[in-house]
Amino acid sequence: MPGAPLSGRPAGVFNGDVRAPEHLLYSEPVHKRIRVEFGGETIADTTGARLLFETAHLPIYYIPESDVRMDLLERTDHSTHCPVKGDAAYWTVSAGGRTAENAVWGYPEPIAPWLEGYVSFYWNAMDAWYEEDEQVFGHPHDPYHRVDALRSSRHVKVSVDGTVLAESSRPVILFETGLPVRYYLPREDVRLDALKPSETTSYCAYKGEAGYWSHGPEDIAWTYETPLHEAEPVRDLVCFFNERTDIEVDGEPQERP
Repeated sequence: MPGAPLSGRPAGVFNGDVRAPEHLLYSEPVHKRIRVEFGGETIADTTGARLLFETAHLPIYYIPESDVRMDLLERTDHSTHCPVKGDAAYWTVSAGGRTAENAVWGYPEPIAPWLEGYVSFYWNAMDAWYEEDEQVFGHPHDPYHRVDALRSSRHVKVSVDGTVLAESSRPVILFETGLPVRYYLPREDVRLDALKPSETTSYCAYKGEAGYWSHGPEDIAWTYETPLHEAEPVRDLVCFFNERTDIEVDGEPQERP
């Protein structure tokens, strides 16, 4: 396992069984240059960030205070307590005539020693994040999260209540860490006449911005018209929710996640 567990309950082997800790907290150095922008100012610019991994949370950057524009931050009275990190102090960011209240936090007397002298930012409170010169959306990239999009000749059929909405023998199958297998199909093999464009959008840190289609009362399919480079093979293809449709692969019904 990468990094050093800091929870006091590291994973291990007990009586022949592999057991996970109830709450895992560990970090590792980030070798990328990380920048944070707000109100037209670069609030942080560092090559010394650490990436924190914590049970039930997305990974998050912690940045040395020495690489943060602390002159643009004002300490507030707000505080919170974490049983594995300690008591957090908060700062409000002010720049360009705008403020983000309690958008930055740190641990003056942390339980995990390496947290001392580092602060973190609420991702969505900032205007932009960069890894090197590439803007990053959604959350930091997890180096242990993979997206594999593979061309296939498997036969995929998608239906709802017995109505076939798509059938293709040229899918791109997308395998993504921690998520169900997804089948992306050429638009020519999809009954787009049975789908209605939806106003729903979402953003994936690894694939980009998705637009949706509905069938009846709910959204059942999506596409990436301008995917990020990891998802380029699924550009303009249509994917159906395994959870909301009946999918057969080579004649075998697939369980709904």
